[in-house]
Amino acid sequence: MTMTAEHALPVSDNLAPIDFETDLPALRIHGNMPKSLNGVLVRNGPNPLFPSPDAHWFSGDGMLHAFSLANGTASYRNRWVRTQRWEAQRVRNQSLDFGFAPPQGQSDEFNDGAANTNVIWHGGRLLALEEAHLPVEIALPLLQTQGQQNFGKRLTGCFTAHPKKDPATGDLHFFGYGTPQPFSTGMVYGVVNASNEVVHLETFQAPYASMVHDMAITQNYVVIPIMPLTASMDRAGKGEPPFAWDASFPNQIGVFRRDLGVKSLRWYKGPASYVFHFMNAWEEGMHLYVDGMQFQQAPLFPNVDRAAPPPAKPSASLCRWHFDLEADGGSYGQTCVDDFPGEFPRIDDRYTGRVYRHGWFTGHAGHEHGKFGCIVHFDHRRRKRAVYHLPPGDSSSEVVFVPRYDRADEGDGWLLAVVFRAGQGRSDLMVLDALEVESGPVALAELPHRVPDGFHGSWIDAADLSRVAA
Repeated sequence: MTMTAEHALPVSDNLAPIDFETDLPALRIHGNMPKSLNGVLVRNGPNPLFPSPDAHWFSGDGMLHAFSLANGTASYRNRWVRTQRWEAQRVRNQSLDFGFAPPQGQSDEFNDGAANTNVIWHGGRLLALEEAHLPVEIALPLLQTQGQQNFGKRLTGCFTAHPKKDPATGDLHFFGYGTPQPFSTGMVYGVVNASNEVVHLETFQAPYASMVHDMAITQNYVVIPIMPLTASMDRAGKGEPPFAWDASFPNQIGVFRRDLGVKSLRWYKGPASYVFHFMNAWEEGMHLYVDGMQFQQAPLFPNVDRAAPPPAKPSASLCRWHFDLEADGGSYGQTCVDDFPGEFPRIDDRYTGRVYRHGWFTGHAGHEHGKFGCIVHFDHRRRKRAVYHLPPGDSSSEVVFVPRYDRADEGDGWLLAVVFRAGQGRSDLMVLDALEVESGPVALAELPHRVPDGFHGSWIDAADLSRVAA
């Protein structure tokens, strides 16, 4: 199946979208694809149907890329998420991408967003996510769009692109920001159980309006970060950027007990910084720790006064926040765990919210290897870093961890990543031994085309798919 988008941008790097959908039943394999890898890797990212050089990367139409692995073989399929906006663009033959806010005097007529940031498996459903709208359900294996998922009409409005699943209970914890009024301080927190029932839902107010991309959970607590990538309805109404960096605001990190909800919410202050993605969080007695990839200030967004920002560290590094749970708010501590620059942290998800040892992220490795030119493994117990450098010019997506088998030790398994081969203008699915990343790939599945730079993905095991089919 092939579909063509007009007015495509030139392919100067891997940010440019592709203009087709296709099915490739048998990819060429290099190396030894582990036969224990049986399931589907699905990745999401912006791929605008009608590209514009003025559009923000975050707002493009979502496209899903699925790699199906079985007994040492690999196949591939990609599809746009058929949101209301995507369907309308096809009919009208024009871009309807308003970015973060519609132009003055117009309203956004599409209420299911772009579904372009993450894709997760929960309760037997595949959900495409972004942070301003509800999830969009996708059917496997064909990646068919099923429409918005509101969990029995319990939810309306916003749902984070980064919910957190408790590995012990199967509960999915989520939040929404800027709700019910866009660019406001209103927020929502909720829990969807493993049977897709909303078992908890309540609202609260943030100290100020901001873009809140990620959250963290521990066994007993929820962490919601408010950082000074500020949101403003006034700016949006004037046709100015609704999201802008304002370092006059401190970080204010909300912490509350899972069993008590937001009535136990307390705020901890810290210096202005920004974290798009957390690695993990856990408790030890009356101390709570959160690891994340921290920027000195949010990239890709303007300063609130539109002045040139002061010189700052241009990329994120792995930092740790420390909260005293015996204190009623106040300040929190901060230390650098590893100064290697990078983004897109991942863990063995079986350890979400628990003390953990192994973390991985996609790193930047100097001018020769470039942005996202390496995969980094950090062993927290040994405080040791291992790095696999891609060939110069190539770049990697976020990695996704897959256990070697159900009860494998933490970190014993595989990393899956989609790698852009700059010299050939195409991509590979790369498989690494998660605890031996520096040894390089054990297998590659070769694509004849590019998979554009995207955001996040998930592994769905064949056993989980079989249970749903049954």
